[in-house]
Amino acid sequence: MKGEKKHDKTNTPLCIATDAIEADVDENRMDTKINDSVSALIRFADDEDLKQINVIRKQVNDLHVKGKPEIFKEGFSEELQDYIYAIFKDPDKKIVVYELRSRICAFAVLNHIKKPENPFMYERDYLDIDEFGVDEAYRRKGIATKMIHFIRDYAKQEGFNRIELNMWEFNHNALEFYESAGFHTYRRYMEMKL
Repeated sequence: MKGEKKHDKTNTPLCIATDAIEADVDENRMDTKINDSVSALIRFADDEDLKQINVIRKQVNDLHVKGKPEIFKEGFSEELQDYIYAIFKDPDKKIVVYELRSRICAFAVLNHIKKPENPFMYERDYLDIDEFGVDEAYRRKGIATKMIHFIRDYAKQEGFNRIELNMWEFNHNALEFYESAGFHTYRRYMEMKL
């Protein structure tokens, strides 16, 4: 990513084993029971993870469709499903996953953004969280917080001095979480419907 450091996606030296949670999911009720006895792993994704990541990406897409149906298309097209493979192959992007008992419970897409200086702004070089999602069955268990800690540590290790992300205003739960994780709003997009 930044500078000369490039992360080999087949070798994941930065990973965190955590005694986070064990979630036994009742598929009919979507209940999750906590058990502190199982270790979880936060790591960079392998190509075998991409299908499971798409399950979560569909959940996130459905949330966006519900929140902004005039912008987001219903369904999860083949093109959207295939996009995760393009992300995986992009050398400027990384995918982080939270794995629990061979199940991907959360993911984040990281993107190295470098914007050159212009007459209005200084050069900007930062790590962008382009996509972020936690499986519905595993939300509110501390997984997202652990993911952000991993991403923060990775960004520091790679020499970045800031992490940015953008989100949709309708997603109040995401806003509450990001603020609690230390993110602050510094710019807004606004609209006027006619």
